[in-house]
Amino acid sequence: MEPREIEAIEYRAEAVLAGVPDWLWDGERLPVPVEAIADSHFNLLVREVADMTAAPGCPPLEEGQTLSGLLLGSEIWINAEEARLWPGRRRFTISHELGHYVLQRRGQQSLFCRRGSVAEAGGEAERPPLPPSEEEANAFAAALLIPARLLRRHYEELGPRRDRFERLCELFGASQTAMSRRLHQVI
Repeated sequence: MEPREIEAIEYRAEAVLAGVPDWLWDGERLPVPVEAIADSHFNLLVREVADMTAAPGCPPLEEGQTLSGLLLGSEIWINAEEARLWPGRRRFTISHELGHYVLQRRGQQSLFCRRGSVAEAGGEAERPPLPPSEEEANAFAAALLIPARLLRRHYEELGPRRDRFERLCELFGASQTAMSRRLHQVI
């Protein structure tokens, strides 16, 4: 993505966060309550689902391929197994699907995201390029989950401590891969 496209997506994520009512999120408290934002601000029910292929219209999956999440009407479905194993990834997937909802959903009832599409970070050389809509949803998810202004502030406040990276992951409720990528973008 071009820098101006990333900047526009950052702006959209910031606008979403600025529009969240104070009773839901005060703009400071961490981690950002992405599930509550999806649910209470956008009226999207977040469901953990054991068999993601049960979704109406689910595309055929290749051997070993899984679905991480999908936007299905007014619901965000999250792969229950991934959610159980990787809570930070769960939060990123919710944010990614919300990104589809905010940025791209124009009358489309379902958006299916395979695990490789909800790419928190790294491994770009090891996987084929993602469609632009997936790259955009990933950029939105990172900006929503780890707002730049809060990341800069906490990065500085924590100083050069040995556990700064781990503390940032903990504060933002983010996986190490998502935090690593976001630090490279913001700091």
